[in-house]
Amino acid sequence: MKRPSKPAEDLITVNDFYRLVPDGQKADLLDGVIYMASPDSIRSNDLTGFIDFLFRGYNSARNLGGRVFVNRVAYRLTRYHAPEPDVGFVRPERVHLIAKNGVKGSPSVAVEVVSRESRARDYGRKKRTYEKAGVEEYWIIDPLKNRVELHQLKDGRFVPVPLGADQRFYSQVISGFWLDVRWLLADPLPNEYQCLQQILQS
Repeated sequence: MKRPSKPAEDLITVNDFYRLVPDGQKADLLDGVIYMASPDSIRSNDLTGFIDFLFRGYNSARNLGGRVFVNRVAYRLTRYHAPEPDVGFVRPERVHLIAKNGVKGSPSVAVEVVSRESRARDYGRKKRTYEKAGVEEYWIIDPLKNRVELHQLKDGRFVPVPLGADQRFYSQVISGFWLDVRWLLADPLPNEYQCLQQILQS
C-alpha cells in the first residue's frame, strides 16, 4: 500500500487515531484522514445485525475458531490506514493478530453496509484499501440502491462473484458458509435464526 501523498505532518497515524477518536465512535482512518460515521439508519443497523448473527452463529455451530467483529473494531493495515468495517471476520489462522485495541492486520472478510455519507468510501477508497491489504472477500450491501456486490480476491485484485439461478453466494473464506442474496434485499429481513438453520442444514 502506497504512502499517502500529503505531507507527513498533515497525516493522522493509527496511534493518533486511537487517541483522537473516543471509544464507541465509529470512524475510519484512510490515507491518514479520519472519516467519522453518521448514525445508522434502522435498515442499515438491521442488515449489520443480520450478517453479524449469521457469521457468529455459523462460526460457533461449526466450531471454526474464527472471530467476528462488528462496527467499532479497527484493523491496523499500515501506519496511516485503520478501517472499521461494519462486520469483519478473521480466519482462525489469523486470530493471533487480535490485540486489546484492535486487529494488527486485515480482516479475512470485510462487510460494508452503505449509507449516504459512506457511499463514495465503500465503493472507492475502502474497496481499494481492502484490495491492497489482501482482504479475501469484500461485501458491499447497499440498502439505498437495493443491491449487493460480492468480491473475492483473485491474483491481488477484487473480482465480482457472479451468482447462479439460486442467487446463492458461497464463501471461499468461511468453509461451507453460503447465503441467499435475496435475504439481504428483503424488507423486512427474513428471520435470521431460520436463515442460519438453512445454512447449517445444507
